[in-house]
Amino acid sequence: MLGLYAAQLWYSPYTSNITPLSPNNLVQLNHANRELTIKIVYYGPGLSGKTTNLQVIHSRVEPSVRGQLLTIPTHDDRTLFFDLLPVYFQSKSGIKIKIKLFTVPGQVIHNATRRIVLQGSDAVAFIADSRRQATEENNAYWKNMQQNMHEIGLNPETVPTIIQFNKRDLPDTQTDEELERARSRGKEPLISAIAIQGIGVLETLFALLQAAYRNLDARSNISRNLNIDEEEFLGKIFSRIDTSTSTLKF
Repeated sequence: MLGLYAAQLWYSPYTSNITPLSPNNLVQLNHANRELTIKIVYYGPGLSGKTTNLQVIHSRVEPSVRGQLLTIPTHDDRTLFFDLLPVYFQSKSGIKIKIKLFTVPGQVIHNATRRIVLQGSDAVAFIADSRRQATEENNAYWKNMQQNMHEIGLNPETVPTIIQFNKRDLPDTQTDEELERARSRGKEPLISAIAIQGIGVLETLFALLQAAYRNLDARSNISRNLNIDEEEFLGKIFSRIDTSTSTLKF
């Protein structure tokens, strides 16, 4: 797709009562706690803006419903993650929703760590650098992501993926017209962003959560089985996020 353009860090605090909702879906339901966990991973080259995305999201979430932004350092890069645990959000059937957000380390030498982080992903954001000089690296990491998915048993064709073209404020970026042509050629939604200014960040998160919900519902019919519809799912999450500077309206 991008060729058209010029520790376990996944962990569970539970030791039992975790059941995949379907054989091909890695979203997990903890029956004892009546809690559904959804994992979102931000993937892409080093310095493309993955960390900035998580930092912006974390800063916009009400402190009462967010976990600590944690960093797992490596030799020359880092992986960030935090829980968005809206314990206030219960479906009509009493299911609580937990969202876990992760980044992968971007440096080439940390490929094994990227595979680990990808495990159990329910949706993936590929964060690309909009500058023309970054095209080759974007393409290499796109292929790397797909290869890693295959190696850990995920199907790149069925895992919801959103492409964010970041750094739209820098010189020598691809034009809006070029991105629009690229959008028409691929199946993945494409979002323009200036993550350091918060532009496009929450829109990307919304697209990820919407895609994850629809994929899970198509496979496991959670709208019926767990009595959670899409409007409630997205509305309850974003009601505790400051969306005032985004295009989202809640």
